[in-house]
Amino acid sequence: MTGGPLRLVNDPAEFAALLAGLRTAPLVAVDTEAASFHRHRDRVYLVQLSTRTETHLVDPLAVPGLPGLGEVLADPSIECVFHDADYDLRLLGYEFGFRTAHLFDTRVAAQFLNEPGIGLAALLEKYLGVRQDKKFQRADWSARPLTPAMLEYAATDTRHLPDLRDVLRERLELAGRLPWAEEEFDLLTVVRWAEAEPPEVAALGVKGARALAPRALAIFRELYVWRAGTAHALDRAAFRIMGNEAMFALAERPPEQLAGLAATPGMGRDTAERRGKEILEAIRRGMSLPEEELPRFARPPRHRPDPVFESRLERLKALRATLVTKLELAPGVICPNWLLEAIARTAPSSLAELSLVEGIRRWQVGEFGGQLLAAVKTK
Repeated sequence: MTGGPLRLVNDPAEFAALLAGLRTAPLVAVDTEAASFHRHRDRVYLVQLSTRTETHLVDPLAVPGLPGLGEVLADPSIECVFHDADYDLRLLGYEFGFRTAHLFDTRVAAQFLNEPGIGLAALLEKYLGVRQDKKFQRADWSARPLTPAMLEYAATDTRHLPDLRDVLRERLELAGRLPWAEEEFDLLTVVRWAEAEPPEVAALGVKGARALAPRALAIFRELYVWRAGTAHALDRAAFRIMGNEAMFALAERPPEQLAGLAATPGMGRDTAERRGKEILEAIRRGMSLPEEELPRFARPPRHRPDPVFESRLERLKALRATLVTKLELAPGVICPNWLLEAIARTAPSSLAELSLVEGIRRWQVGEFGGQLLAAVKTK
């Protein structure tokens, strides 16, 4: 079994020595631990690094900036193995500016093999007989010291990835799908962190907000903005400041006095006592907003029916259903709805034109591009 015993690295000198060894490794498995269930700020609180013989857990609070690790990850001669790399890569890029050049994602590999379970725990148990304990999935990784049990849990995330990578890569090769997966791996190397919307905008996107009357929506928006600012100032997860249930209840039945806050569904007495004045002030801001400034949702534009587009899309979906059976892949892996719609809208007439449709992959063009063109063209 790869990965070896774990070692906690919380000293810059030890980290420098670790990097010296990683620079000569052909493969490094990587994972990160954040604390989004507890903290407001998106931040890396632990980095797991495994070669085929060693597993290191690096504490970025003790080694600020992780100097030198970026060069290792960006070295095209070193294959970086992740499971579900998207969030890890975005976070590593956002906080440290790190990028990868040579990537293998075991989750993506599992998708192209049509695995019924693509989570790491399911794959480790199926192929390596390793059972992964999930009890620390929502642990507070910002806490120090980390317990031995937490460290062992974290080590499991990368310790076995080299072996899992080997198994999945071989199966991809046998299925003739390794180039498909490698194209997805390459696309993952360029993902970037997306900045969050301003809270006054994000508030309007919360599920249930559209059902509110304009005045209630104004109150909800003020509460949301207050919660976001408080969460940022305290570096606490927003739902730990106040849940959506309480904010909706306050927006629809706004109390005028502190006594009414504690009785609000979803509102804890402790929050009402400690934050009551701030909450009432946010409610008053929403209540005092002039009628003409109240937030309202614009009616969605009415699209004229386009029978030609709808017919193309229907044929493309029928083709995809056939491919699902033939290739034994999930519909979203073969061709997601947004891509089918783009193809139906642009109506390419050649493989060259099909290749220019935004988001389409080379493997899709090569494997069933002709069938896509035929489906678009058929009257």
